[in-house]
Amino acid sequence: MNQPSAMSAIELRAVTALASLYVFRMLGLFMLLPVLPLYAAEYDFSTPMLVGLALGVYGLGQAVLQIPLGMLSDRIGRKPVIISGLLLFAAGGLLAASAESIFMVIAGRLLQGCGAIASTLSATVADLTREHHRSKAMAAIGMSIGVAFGAAMVLGPWVAALFGVSGLFLLTTALALLGILTTIFMVPNVSFQATNPGSQALAGLLRRCLSTPELMRLNIGVFVLHAVMMMVFIVVPLRLLELELLSQSHWKVYLPVMAAAFVLMVPFMVVAEKRGLQVAMLRIALVLMALAFTGAALVPTTLFAVVAVLLLFFTAFNYLEASLPSLLSRMVYAGGKGTAMGVFSSFQFLGAFCGGAVGGWLLGAWGEVAVFTVATAGVLLWLGCTSGMAPPEDNVSVTLAWRDEGWSIERLRAEVLRLPGTLDMTVFESERQAYLRVRKGFDISCLPAALSVRE
Repeated sequence: MNQPSAMSAIELRAVTALASLYVFRMLGLFMLLPVLPLYAAEYDFSTPMLVGLALGVYGLGQAVLQIPLGMLSDRIGRKPVIISGLLLFAAGGLLAASAESIFMVIAGRLLQGCGAIASTLSATVADLTREHHRSKAMAAIGMSIGVAFGAAMVLGPWVAALFGVSGLFLLTTALALLGILTTIFMVPNVSFQATNPGSQALAGLLRRCLSTPELMRLNIGVFVLHAVMMMVFIVVPLRLLELELLSQSHWKVYLPVMAAAFVLMVPFMVVAEKRGLQVAMLRIALVLMALAFTGAALVPTTLFAVVAVLLLFFTAFNYLEASLPSLLSRMVYAGGKGTAMGVFSSFQFLGAFCGGAVGGWLLGAWGEVAVFTVATAGVLLWLGCTSGMAPPEDNVSVTLAWRDEGWSIERLRAEVLRLPGTLDMTVFESERQAYLRVRKGFDISCLPAALSVRE
């Protein structure tokens, strides 16, 4: 069964809209990373541990709510969950902007974290793209996050210098509201139906996510990935200050490093997808990350050393950030994308919370070397968890189209999703198209004659 080389108009529109949503949301988060540790002394009751908690507590709200909201999106649809989450994110920004103590900043960040839509966004990407374009879509979104990061490294210190940290929080609110407009008017409307929908209780879906080894390896991995990322940004801004680089100039380090890291990431993606070496490339990325942290712990602090550590880290981080959700969407069972993405995102943000809290505690108690030593141990633990990990099953996506208005969702479910070898289907009723995910070897001749298969 030949696969088309280009994305469809629906896929391009979906990826563009969802990448924009990621940019709006992540830009607000990333702008605080290089700024909050430097400006935290302005808040009452500030300590290194509480600053780390302020950075990471966002992840606690995310971790608690990703699973229920991801499961809810499987039942009521993606858009209502996304819009509600962005409203909470905006409210948290307003609360933090009014803060005078570090505790109020923590409360605002926690409220922002309650807008837990990462799992729903990832599930939406999986809904709106076919199997063979999934990695490209995730890579495009990963690149958009990288662009947001690079822009944040420039804008964050600049906005903070002009308007203070409160100005940054107000900007996060404005970006969240812009994200709501993008969701309403740009993200395609979709009716998603899985094989035998509703046949399993939500508790059963959750239990299956937590008991599947392939999924749990990815969950553990994303926990470690975001924990060590928070640890990096507890220490690196302080090291740049030690080198007498003013906070307004930190972008001169971050931006070139991020650009180079994305160039270096591309061969990882190409080799992984073209040769089916996803697991091997994941392990190589983990080795690079462990080397970066070991160097940061052992090598004296110089500008060259900081740049080298960041380059190794972000090359590995960017690849893993793009590839892990793609692997998850291809390994998950039919009908469970929202739930599985919820579990995955909960581990992701729990990692961010633990990384911020533990990293701040380690920094205050034992110093920078302890932070990087623990980060190295976490990466090596993840590397050990990849033992026995297999690449995802090679499923296929088929694009269906019809002219007859009589093809309702119920009819598609009855006449298509009951066929042996079908997994799930995304239906675009207004365009009279559907993406059908099937097992490799599926016989397309068994499809109803009124449905045409498009390239």
